[in-house]
Amino acid sequence: MAGTIPTQDEVLSYFDKLSNWGRWGDEDELGTLNFLSPAKTKRAVSLVEDGTTISCARTISWEPAPDVSSTPIHYMVESGEGWASGDKVTTRAAQGSTDFFGLVFHGFTITHIDSLAHFFWEGKMYNGRPAHLISTSMGATVESVEVAKNGIVSRGVLVDVPMIRGVDWVERGEGVMPEDILAAEERCGFRIEEGDVLLIRTGNLHRRNVEGPINPREVGSPACQAACLPLFHERGVAVMGSDTGNDVMPSQYEKLSNPVHQVGITAMGLWILDNPDLEELSEMCKARNRWEFLISINPLRLYNTTGSPVNPIAIF
Repeated sequence: MAGTIPTQDEVLSYFDKLSNWGRWGDEDELGTLNFLSPAKTKRAVSLVEDGTTISCARTISWEPAPDVSSTPIHYMVESGEGWASGDKVTTRAAQGSTDFFGLVFHGFTITHIDSLAHFFWEGKMYNGRPAHLISTSMGATVESVEVAKNGIVSRGVLVDVPMIRGVDWVERGEGVMPEDILAAEERCGFRIEEGDVLLIRTGNLHRRNVEGPINPREVGSPACQAACLPLFHERGVAVMGSDTGNDVMPSQYEKLSNPVHQVGITAMGLWILDNPDLEELSEMCKARNRWEFLISINPLRLYNTTGSPVNPIAIF
């Protein structure tokens, strides 16, 4: 949808205009998760009608692909081979299998949530803390994903941009604009509210499923344009995510490589959900003509880390 793309100077001004530094105190590490509350969760639970659940996570694959910057590792520490054939001594008290896996979850293929330790601007992280508090030896000593240990359970809202635009997918290198989101509100009959988890479908994963994977650093990617940031701030969005890495590629600004992450995380304290699978959720919303639902996002309780793989569950 047509809209005015803000200039680089305008986006740079967002670091001050949209800042939440000090809003919840100088020691705050939660950022926009402060918009969540027991009352908000209770209202979200009331949206459940029949208990149908939808996973919004992509399957973690161990196979290399053009959009996989670091292939996850998986091997069996112990398997079931031999037990059934009798090659091993079957009198052993414990017969079982165990796995090892390791992964770099930041990137373009693994569904994960970013903590506020993930991005910096001019040597600072959210709430003015110095970037050196995230170190190679200690990890994220502040603003680690563990501050979200109690989970994110709130109202989810889906903005299906291809449906609103009447296209199969948003083109690579193109941004979702605030006008798209406002048009979805009007057409679908909802309004984004404080404490919501806002999910924005670009159709990028659908295109990957149809055409195969590409390297977004070389070919590009859709995402929300930086113009959406004031709307996220105004509405008090708790978590924002799309079926992409959440920044238009190539970057539309010389001085900003990832404006949604840089302004969103560093200035606003916005928690960002990267690479969810919104395809089944989209079909469910269309079938029910209902674009709001209960959503539960539960990061792993990881010590001193900049995010976590997650399996968001939408519940109708």
